Amino acid sequence: MTHARTLTQTAEHGPSRRLLLSAGLGLAAACALRPARAAATTVRIGYQKYGSLVLLKGRGSLERTLKPLGVAVEWAEFPSGPPLMEALNAGAIDFGSAGEAPPIFAQAASTELRYVAAEPPAPKGEAILVPKGSPIQSLADLRGKTIAFNKGSNVHYLLVRALEKAGIPYDAVKLAYLGPADANAAFVRGSVDAWAIWDPYFAAAERATGARVLTDAQGLAPNRQFYLSRRGFTDTSPEIVGEVLKAIGEIDAWAAGHADTVAAELAPSVGIPAPVLAVALGRLSYGVAPLDEAAVADQQRIADTFHTLGLLPKPLRVADAVWTAPKKAASR
Repeated sequence: MTHARTLTQTAEHGPSRRLLLSAGLGLAAACALRPARAAATTVRIGYQKYGSLVLLKGRGSLERTLKPLGVAVEWAEFPSGPPLMEALNAGAIDFGSAGEAPPIFAQAASTELRYVAAEPPAPKGEAILVPKGSPIQSLADLRGKTIAFNKGSNVHYLLVRALEKAGIPYDAVKLAYLGPADANAAFVRGSVDAWAIWDPYFAAAERATGARVLTDAQGLAPNRQFYLSRRGFTDTSPEIVGEVLKAIGEIDAWAAGHADTVAAELAPSVGIPAPVLAVALGRLSYGVAPLDEAAVADQQRIADTFHTLGLLPKPLRVADAVWTAPKKAASR
């Protein structure tokens, strides 16, 4: 349940207009929300179509929790983590969630980013797929091949680690920077040889095309989901952050025991059949909590890897962006 990214296209293909438009619309929608306030009476939450936040939105429980405190909730949907992180850095939203890589790029772009919580690793929830009839049988066979993925997303790091495991230099494959919708279309028509993708798109591709899993993230990448805010909001409204995290914890606890109900609730908004979502949900992890040493260390390894590859302009220290809840906010 899926991690600012720049959405570009490989030099061999023209720019993906639909993807750029989608990202732009997501950011525009967020920017249209009311401005941030010194003493927040509104919390603006960015969400994607899959995960605990979309469940929280659908059930209206956060609104009921915050109303007695005089705090309203506004929601803005984003197609993926990178544009959501852009909106967060710009102050257009106050809170959101993303996978591992988007916060790395967001922190490199701004000192505003704050990690406020994380869910446990879910390495079975992302994978590198190949068509069912593909001659590619191992990671080593990816050399020279074209691989689709969303630049700066959680699967970006999975791809880096998979290539490293196979002894393939990062520049020895062709990179097609595509969001889920465009990547799926390219995968189906055979324009790319492999696709690095996360659930629920992963599960949908398995069901719809018979796509074969070349590798998932087990032993390669943790695939954590992070909850994030910005310094201007955590400094002025820590109690609201605490209440949002409490509400996420409650929805997580419920969802962990009601997979079929969750799948049925999510299916209309995601546009993926409930049985397929149930497969994806079975690969999720639940249990929102403050970042522990392992989560920070894993994120630091990702940041260091991206810097080594030249994807980050300078080194960064992940721990500098980790928020510690004040005792008053944490005890609510």
